[in-house]
Amino acid sequence: MDIDSLRSFLAIVDTGSFTRAAAQIHRTQSAISMQIKRLEEELDSPLFDREKRPLSLSLSGQRLVSHARRLVAGHDEALDAFKRDDTSRPIRLGCPDDYAESLLPEFISALRSLIGDQTFDVLCASSTRLRQRLDSGELDMAILTRSPDSDEGWLLKHDKGVWVSGSDVNLPHRRPMPVALFDKNCKFHSTALDGLGKLGIEVDLIAFTTSASTLHGLARANLAISAMASGSVPPDLQIITNGSLPPLPAVDIVVVTASRSHPLISPSIISQLSHAFLANQGNVNVASLAS
Repeated sequence: MDIDSLRSFLAIVDTGSFTRAAAQIHRTQSAISMQIKRLEEELDSPLFDREKRPLSLSLSGQRLVSHARRLVAGHDEALDAFKRDDTSRPIRLGCPDDYAESLLPEFISALRSLIGDQTFDVLCASSTRLRQRLDSGELDMAILTRSPDSDEGWLLKHDKGVWVSGSDVNLPHRRPMPVALFDKNCKFHSTALDGLGKLGIEVDLIAFTTSASTLHGLARANLAISAMASGSVPPDLQIITNGSLPPLPAVDIVVVTASRSHPLISPSIISQLSHAFLANQGNVNVASLAS
């Protein structure tokens, strides 16, 4: 099997899209489609279920993933042995602002335990914008929010959306109800507004932003309620549980690497991180990773 075709296959698996995979590995979508077609002809089996949305793997595709990762990783390790990689440069890491306090410190600590005392150049932005930076080669890796039915990246944590407020318990009953949300690229933004509209609740949208600290501050000052992942709620805010507000979606938090990532970032390293986070529900024992 051709290494470049396997690399394209893995790019599609990790991004969940032929279009994004093409952007990451700097090929046209038609060229990637031809590579996948040749792989399918060689294996005499389809690799994707093209009738489903979002794109999903067939049974043969699921079987190929682990083999493809080993083959590509072995190929790259062999090449790395014969060239001098600049491992001293900072790792360019993207992270949504709402995970910057709750998940990012644990992630960096766990990753440093595996690769050594490396410097990180961290960019906080929405998952949508971070995907664009990954595709353009401006980031080595990013922590992202994906839909639970997507195969994008390596899973770190399952989470769910919750409504939060400050100390004013009457704020959710005010009409119009004051709300502050993440920006329009966030899944909670549209879901919250659509759900409130269906319940006939008039909304005063005070602000939308990419900044979690802004939302925390507005809720803390009793100016608005907000919607965010449960793991991102600071201890001085409270989760609204009275059942009068519409449900918010579940989300998966994943790590995605660029097709040409930092020399120290390998599929094996990211796989170890993923397994450690899932085994410990996001609270990773760094000592166990380093041993």
